[in-house]
Amino acid sequence: MAAPSRSRKKVQRKFKLRGFTLKVDALEETLAFLARFPDAEDEYLDLLIDDIDKQSLKSSILDREAIRRVVSLLLNADAAVDPSAASTSSRFALRVIDAFVIPRFRYDPIKNVFYEHTGKLHIHGDAGDKAALYRDRYQLLLQRIARDKFFSKPVFASKMTESESCEITPIQSLIGCTGRRWIMGVISQLEEGQFYLEDLSAAVPIDLSNSKITSGFFVENTVVVVEGELLSNGIFQVNTCGFPPLEDRETSLSLLMGLDFFSGEVLSTEENFRLLGLEKKAVNDMFVVLSDVWLDNEETMEKLAVVFDGYESVEVVPSLFILMGNFCSRSCNLAFYSYSNLRMQFAKLGEMIASHPKLREQSRFLFIPGPDDAGPSKVLPRCALPKYLTEELQKHIPAVIFGSNPCRIKFYTQEIVVFRQDLLYRMRRSCLIPPSTAETSDYFQHLVATITHQSHLCPLPLTVQPIIWNYDHCLRLYPTPHAIVLGDRSEQKAFKYTGITCFNPGSFSNDNTFAAYRPCTQEVELSALES
Repeated sequence: MAAPSRSRKKVQRKFKLRGFTLKVDALEETLAFLARFPDAEDEYLDLLIDDIDKQSLKSSILDREAIRRVVSLLLNADAAVDPSAASTSSRFALRVIDAFVIPRFRYDPIKNVFYEHTGKLHIHGDAGDKAALYRDRYQLLLQRIARDKFFSKPVFASKMTESESCEITPIQSLIGCTGRRWIMGVISQLEEGQFYLEDLSAAVPIDLSNSKITSGFFVENTVVVVEGELLSNGIFQVNTCGFPPLEDRETSLSLLMGLDFFSGEVLSTEENFRLLGLEKKAVNDMFVVLSDVWLDNEETMEKLAVVFDGYESVEVVPSLFILMGNFCSRSCNLAFYSYSNLRMQFAKLGEMIASHPKLREQSRFLFIPGPDDAGPSKVLPRCALPKYLTEELQKHIPAVIFGSNPCRIKFYTQEIVVFRQDLLYRMRRSCLIPPSTAETSDYFQHLVATITHQSHLCPLPLTVQPIIWNYDHCLRLYPTPHAIVLGDRSEQKAFKYTGITCFNPGSFSNDNTFAAYRPCTQEVELSALES
């Protein structure tokens, strides 16, 4: 049966983006290869192109033989996947990446490429580092929107007038311009009571009072694309305001030239191919996620025991338990003097887990600090829980991991970001304009739209949520991950947005809620204990 024309065009477009042209027989060979993997067509196409890119080719015009040679290598690697041999890739099956080891990549607007920053990253940066934080955020989104067909400049002249064009105009070029213009910049409050839109060239005062907005929370420091007109008084009257359009994961990856923004560990195409095969077969793997696990609360500990008892009794136990803070019902600030008691509570938790032999031996446990947990400060990213609190727990559980906040999980080839912060409440409080109800009135969906379009976990002003300037890249969501876990004390929610699975497990101590995530299918099961 002939492949749909849409699949043909997609294959040709992806090869063209990497500088290759397919002959007819090469295209048929490629489509035949992809037909073997109907549920993972995009992943296998990317692997095929990556491997072809590494070959010594005489020409960029590919024939059947060139494709067949690489396909044969990949199929041999796939045939080597054996469930009994999965242990050989156990170190790749589930890896937790601490925020402070994530590599930093910067964009070069002259060469139009990303490059890795190799210098030392200081915790206490200077003024230039703060400016670089905003510049890097802006350039990341600018290079993304430059590829969008609605905002890029037409290659060939057309009958489209300037007023109909959606091409982004630099702010410094607005002077002397009349009519409708599209500009992109960061919302800044450079003067008391007056907001500006600022790009790399200049800033212009804006009037948002009569603007029509898209879904999301529009707060200070977010990057927005606006349509409007520069008035005679020098103020840009905004008619439409929205976030930069989102780019699908495959397109972003195809342009990174093999760089790994997620963990910094670049694997060979054959290894990726093999791991993808193992991932598809890992149908029994499940992650259980709990947030607000108050260890000093007797009722919470009893509920936690019920959860552990339930999973201990099933045939296949969860492969990972993610326990997020806060781990104490009171804030661990300067007025908190019960650290020795909290240390004992962690030890009791270790004893509770150790009393469930199947969970202790077959499951792994990941602990992520909450916003009010013990630590050097409330600035993001937060380092792992202090060793003083956790060393007794570690004696009872061999497979325990203490991660940063946020942290990243790589399950075979799947990328998952975990973040514990009461973000929804703070975003709503910081909103400059009430969120639009045209598409949805669900605040969690507005939150997901904001962080994904901004490609950043926490686009709040630095005065509301401080961030270590040199480690702002740890909060980026580019390329988009497969799943985002947003631990929040607000209502339990799950939402799939442009292929990204996003969910909030809710507050376990307050609402008895938690969530189970199946990475094989990217499905979320929202759960709760009966009151």
